Amino acid sequence: MAQLNVPVLQFKNFSVFGIHPTTQFICFQTQSRSNSSRLTKKPLVVEARANARTESPKLRNRRIQKKFNGTARNPRLSVFCSDKQLYAMLVDDKNKKCLFYASTLQKSIRNPPCSTSEAAKRVGEALVKACTDLNINEISSYDRNGLYRGQRLEAFEIAISSYGFLPG
Repeated sequence: MAQLNVPVLQFKNFSVFGIHPTTQFICFQTQSRSNSSRLTKKPLVVEARANARTESPKLRNRRIQKKFNGTARNPRLSVFCSDKQLYAMLVDDKNKKCLFYASTLQKSIRNPPCSTSEAAKRVGEALVKACTDLNINEISSYDRNGLYRGQRLEAFEIAISSYGFLPG
């Protein structure tokens, strides 16, 4: 009995539904019986990732971000929290412009000196003031970039929701 190993078509950087191909072969076995040979085909085994059903918040955010586009009248509110700071911006996706930007690092928000959660509340108040100056009455979507609500993000959301700017 002889074996023939035939390589399967392989693509670089290819994944379908989270399946990452490895080098796999289809094995054909030949059996010789009185001048006739038969080929038997072994099944190709496809291995899937172990955690295919759980999706990271970052990937979910990138997928959802494609659905919501901000305009000049209804911008997208994007908020990012690092380990120590908070950054917020109003984005007009149609014209690819940032209408407003503030962070807890800015001196105008840090004076007088305060904690980062207090500074995050001041960022929210500055955002509301900028929205009223730009005649923005509502926000199309609130983008937390897949982050969990921590102390700074909650302080920021309280300042915004008191004026009714969070979509709900």
